Amino acid sequence: MSAAVTISIDAMGGDAAPDMVVEGVRMAHERLPHVRYLMYGDAARIEPLLARFPEIRGVCTVHHTEESVSMEAKPSQVLRNGRKSSMWLAVEAVQKGEAAGVVSAGNTGALMAVSKFVLRMLPGIDRPAIAGMFPTVKGETLMLDLGANVDCNSNNLVEFAVMGEVYARAVLGLEKPSIGLLNVGSEDMKGNDAVKAAAAALRDSHLPISFYGFVEGNDICGGTVDVVVTDGFTGNIALKTAEGTVKLYSTFLKEGFQSSLLAKFGYLFARHAINKVKVRTDPRRYNGAMFLGLNGIAVKSHGGTDAFGFANAVGVAVELVTHGYNDRIRKEFDRLKPAEVSPSQLAAGTR
Repeated sequence: MSAAVTISIDAMGGDAAPDMVVEGVRMAHERLPHVRYLMYGDAARIEPLLARFPEIRGVCTVHHTEESVSMEAKPSQVLRNGRKSSMWLAVEAVQKGEAAGVVSAGNTGALMAVSKFVLRMLPGIDRPAIAGMFPTVKGETLMLDLGANVDCNSNNLVEFAVMGEVYARAVLGLEKPSIGLLNVGSEDMKGNDAVKAAAAALRDSHLPISFYGFVEGNDICGGTVDVVVTDGFTGNIALKTAEGTVKLYSTFLKEGFQSSLLAKFGYLFARHAINKVKVRTDPRRYNGAMFLGLNGIAVKSHGGTDAFGFANAVGVAVELVTHGYNDRIRKEFDRLKPAEVSPSQLAAGTR
């Protein structure tokens, strides 16, 4: 990739901002030297950090604002009073065409609300969805929604399936990705009305989509399907549970190898294998959740990530831009656009 890409950055978003953000941009620059950055935030705090990294000073333009969005702020408050915040201005840069995408590690609810208000939705899509990658025994699986929509009806789930399918083909390069609906069981009679109606719609709509059917929680990391579709309530819990499990097992391993002199000696023989597992399951490698369905590229970084994780979130935004995700979904969504779930389908799905 050699064409210049400009990404706007909410430099004040995240638990360790702006230090983590600037360091993350420096790390991203090593892999993506063609990318330029518009950094929105407190110049008095950002400029000294940039002075430590002269290699990125030439690709960063700082836009000063003293306002930022706190992690505790309510989305409604930000929509009313946050138009001069670093988050709002960074999103607005995409809407104005000054940047091709925005990255923020700030308040998720506020970022979603601002992005939806400023960028609007793509034609034919009712709600945006947060999508992210999960490591699996077979590689990686895309999962959505990870928290944007706590309550979803069947049509929302069908739209998520369409957006996930397009993403898997356009960005991941899968020729015919398989789609699964997350459920409490694989049997047709299980699940709530929305899930069963969505499954009926996907089976009966004659969409050119490879619909696998229902998948369960253990299928996510098992790599049973390429795209897992669920509501934001369930998806966010699954994400946080997976992250917590990785930390738990890392703690158990550390305690185990420190439990005795013999265990410490055994670590010397096992450390290379352990490091491979650690790298493969490191949540920072998968940091950067996409807001699919917006009329613009917006990527949410985990608020508690470090510079390495933020750099990966920047990479996700650049990947979406260079693969022309939104252009492709505009062209293909009409072809794949699901019909509304009819009352007969809903009735069939609830029997």
